[in-house]
Amino acid sequence: MIKTVNILNKRARFDYEIIDTYTAGIVLSGTEIKSIRLGKANITESFCEFSNLELFAINTYVEEYSFGNQFNHKSRSERKLLLNKKELKSLHKSVQAKGLTIVPLKLFTNEKGLAKLQIGLCKGKKNYDKRESLKEQDTKRDLDRIKKAYN
Repeated sequence: MIKTVNILNKRARFDYEIIDTYTAGIVLSGTEIKSIRLGKANITESFCEFSNLELFAINTYVEEYSFGNQFNHKSRSERKLLLNKKELKSLHKSVQAKGLTIVPLKLFTNEKGLAKLQIGLCKGKKNYDKRESLKEQDTKRDLDRIKKAYN
């Protein structure tokens, strides 16, 4: 039985306004996928960058596998993301033309046990936008408490 792994980037939803999301596969070595299945990865400081029309996830942290030997992987390295050519071209155009960024939102394993990365085409938020989103979260939380009290 394969345990599903969900590693979220909560900071991305706070710092960026997400315009569009994509699900991409990741090119990994054997010890990297074993560490991810154990839940020993972090994507909070990572971002995505194009290099020769190929998309790479940069600064993603995958802890070294504890039972690995000399063939163990580097903890912070560039990892290639797998998308369709059409999706890559549209992402590349929007990043260059509009000044948007691509940020990893979620690292998960699917039902087959393969690691996938949900990436978002994002626009940076200003400080007043961040305060506004915090106010919305507080009012939603208060409304939920009131509804729960009446039920």
